[in-house]
Amino acid sequence: MSSLGKQRTLGFLAVFLASCFWGCGFFFGKIALREMNVGAMIFYRFAFATAGLIPMLLSRRPHFNAAEWRLLLLTALLGVPLQFLIQFKGLSLTTVSHAALMVGAMPVILAVGATLFAKERLSAVGWVALSASTLGAALVVLGGSHHPSSAAAAGMRGANPTLGGDLLVVASLFIALFWILLNKHLMEKHNHVVVTAHGIAIGTLMLALYVPFAYGTPPLHGISLPVWAALAASGLLCTAATTLLWNWGITQVPASQAGVLLNMEPLIGSLLGVFVLHEHLGPRAWLGGALILLAAVTLTTRVNTPLEDPAMV
Repeated sequence: MSSLGKQRTLGFLAVFLASCFWGCGFFFGKIALREMNVGAMIFYRFAFATAGLIPMLLSRRPHFNAAEWRLLLLTALLGVPLQFLIQFKGLSLTTVSHAALMVGAMPVILAVGATLFAKERLSAVGWVALSASTLGAALVVLGGSHHPSSAAAAGMRGANPTLGGDLLVVASLFIALFWILLNKHLMEKHNHVVVTAHGIAIGTLMLALYVPFAYGTPPLHGISLPVWAALAASGLLCTAATTLLWNWGITQVPASQAGVLLNMEPLIGSLLGVFVLHEHLGPRAWLGGALILLAAVTLTTRVNTPLEDPAMV
């Protein structure tokens, strides 16, 4: 295997591992939401992530110009406070398995984004796949009861899937699209570790300024050890490690091709929700999830053609 081939293989392996770890994020988040609100959970998740990245922050100095600093601030805003507060607000109103299956639309969204912003071509088959994915998302939304059960009414938020929760998760995916594309643009000139570490640190600072105002001061007392463990795992494993792996991986392979491996995220998240948290998915939700994954695989492996490098033309 050539050196280029090995780099591409390692790139795909990196985004595969990132997607697997991301798939655990909803699971850990749901555990933390039992004892704290969405804002506190997201803040602690990124505080742990930033703590894990301190050696990289200290050892790698950024060399951004003014325009690049503005772009980094924008990516930090999109990728941390906006994306995660919206996404996990949705999780608090729905189930882990539903939220994870909705994330199955992300590879299609990423492929379409690459088509629009990176000039990749989308064939007729691609548009059919996109339509199938949209139908699948609708089936996931309709695949369970959207009326709170008595348990949910008693305070167990997310005991049943809700339309509002599912739609908030979908909205966060479009924010994630622009975060991915803008990050990739920054990493064309700067090391992925620098972009990742400083982006997460800036996003965490934004959370530190916003969360106490909007959600109240994050609690320090009365939090159980399993919740602290879930927060640490979500920060170190599902945020710091995954973002480093993903950002490096998409420097080695086209984002639209890497997107197919994001299918591991909804798969693992749904399985954790069903088999560990004992959540229920109706037949329509399973069918919708299958359509989303099938459309994503079709679109990202058979349809898209990467943008040609102008230097090679």
